[in-house]
Amino acid sequence: MRRYYFPKAYGDVVARLRVPCGFLLAAAFAWFSSPTRGSLLLGAAIALLGLALRAWAAGHLDKNRQLATSGPYRLVRNPLYLGTLIVAAGLVIASRQPGLAVLFTFVFVLVYLPVIEQEEQHLRNLFPEFAAYAESVPMLLPRFGFQGSRARFRWALYWKNREYQAALGLAAGLAYLYWKAGL
Repeated sequence: MRRYYFPKAYGDVVARLRVPCGFLLAAAFAWFSSPTRGSLLLGAAIALLGLALRAWAAGHLDKNRQLATSGPYRLVRNPLYLGTLIVAAGLVIASRQPGLAVLFTFVFVLVYLPVIEQEEQHLRNLFPEFAAYAESVPMLLPRFGFQGSRARFRWALYWKNREYQAALGLAAGLAYLYWKAGL
């Protein structure tokens, strides 16, 4: 039996707070960051890796219609959230403010982890095969070896999942940081 760490009522509340928390995090990054050319180059490179992971995942995700077990879903159950973590790590490096790493970690643990639990419970209810998949594939730390679907990346899913919005958001954030650094 699966043990849950967050009560469902808490998960329901934070699910609605996820987007507003994202805007608050963006405001904190904008206000407190003090980027340099070097921090921006390294941070942007790492953030782009996270964005690429998110894009790869979006091209394999047909929400609520089919359990995603191809592409990055063969390595990790939540590649979109892992991509978000990598993007955030890149932005923290670009910002040169360790306090922002603490803030993002706090929000991730108190907001995103309960949402992940809620989404996984939804998938358990929707797809009977999710339990076996969850036993074989880790939640956030990738592991090789699961023989999931061999489905190919589909641009139609990338667009349907509106993942381009993450790309636009990162581009805007990095442009702001470049401006703030005076570059």
